[in-house]
Amino acid sequence: MAKVKITDTILRDAHQSQAATRMRLDEMLPIVDKLDKVGYNSLEVWGGATFDSCLRFLKEDPWERLRVLRRSMPNTKLQMLLRGQNILGYKHYADDVVDEFVKKSIENGIDIIRIFDALNDVRNMEQAIKSTKKYKGHVQAALCYTISPVHTIDYFVELAKELENLGADTICIKDMANLLLPYTAYELVSKLKKTVKIPIQLHTHNTTGTGDMVYLKAIEAGVDVVDTALSPLGNGTSQPATEPLVATLQGTEWDTGLDLNLLTEIADHFKVVAKRLIDDGFLNSKVLSIDVNTLLYQVPGGMLSNLLSQLQQQNAEDRFEEVLKEVPRVREDFGFPPLVTPTSQIVGTQAVLNVLTGERYKMITNESKGLIRGEYGRLPVKVSDEIRNTIIGDDPVIEHRPADDIPPELDKYREEIKEYIEQEEDVLSYASFPQVAMDYFKYRQAQKYKIDNTLVNKEEMTHPI
Repeated sequence: MAKVKITDTILRDAHQSQAATRMRLDEMLPIVDKLDKVGYNSLEVWGGATFDSCLRFLKEDPWERLRVLRRSMPNTKLQMLLRGQNILGYKHYADDVVDEFVKKSIENGIDIIRIFDALNDVRNMEQAIKSTKKYKGHVQAALCYTISPVHTIDYFVELAKELENLGADTICIKDMANLLLPYTAYELVSKLKKTVKIPIQLHTHNTTGTGDMVYLKAIEAGVDVVDTALSPLGNGTSQPATEPLVATLQGTEWDTGLDLNLLTEIADHFKVVAKRLIDDGFLNSKVLSIDVNTLLYQVPGGMLSNLLSQLQQQNAEDRFEEVLKEVPRVREDFGFPPLVTPTSQIVGTQAVLNVLTGERYKMITNESKGLIRGEYGRLPVKVSDEIRNTIIGDDPVIEHRPADDIPPELDKYREEIKEYIEQEEDVLSYASFPQVAMDYFKYRQAQKYKIDNTLVNKEEMTHPI
């Protein structure tokens, strides 16, 4: 047995899961030199919702954030989360866009790219894996963990073997809804360690209160790396906290070797950040409470709050329990997709419509139709003829890789924003979030104009005519 390594998510998934991804770069920078000294396996700093949030809410360039973090932490591997062919958006992109995004991510400072597909359709991960290898990045291929009649331990072991054969450097068990229970984790990790030759990393949340136990059993089974979050933004809908796990393993064969005093010092800084997030209304104590609904209905924490928000908008909060019961039924009808972006939104919205209209599939979203048509990839289980006819009628179902239908897009995007381009990466920001990126580009120009005008006025004051 070797010591267990830690990937800390404090700069990405921790504040995404707890505080709507609202931590700013200026709140990270005072502590990065200390984070760089910890000796983490890696720090997760980018990808997921950070890209959208930087542009949309924080008026930050996500690429500049990455470059600054890279310069500030030269000794620590930096990690990101990528949704395969969806990159960081909610639709499939052409292969040339995926390739360029991976290239620029690595050029700007990313070492490890965790690549996943919401349906575990390996075809949707192939281009991102190829590109990461091409540009000398580390491929961490993820298994989206879920529970269903088809998602057995053997299913995930076979999937891991397939991803290893495709060139994965490590395998990540991505338990986004905290559905993986401790003894199942032990069995899954044990079988993976016997079957694949590459290291295994485990990512879970503490939504159901089982996260720490899941990690302990996985560590006993030989898992190589686990994801944790420093305590001010750990637990609840985030990852299990870093410091308690480090303390628990001290003096054992799995000792992480990390300095608890240094971690405590860093945590003190993030306590101040967490207070700001609470004061600004982004961090609610509810995200720290255990939610047994996750285990009962297999609905991730973020999806629960999204469903509640949809019902509040319709003045139908009292129908929440009905919607929770409808989600697993819709998921079964739709071929048991794992509930992670974007499938969680598709299944959840359809469940809300089924309940509020009083008739199942009376109203059907375009996204539900797209999912059944195969536009997002291959569903884990073939959909029944009855459901298929109800949702898409006689429309054909795509059997090939969806991205094969998308012609190259980079040049088109470049042409559309040529007057705004200040760096090559701007084209990728625009490709990912066209309207949000355009708003940011206009904001950036206006800021520049303000600064230029201020300088001109200062010059006039210094050298009066």
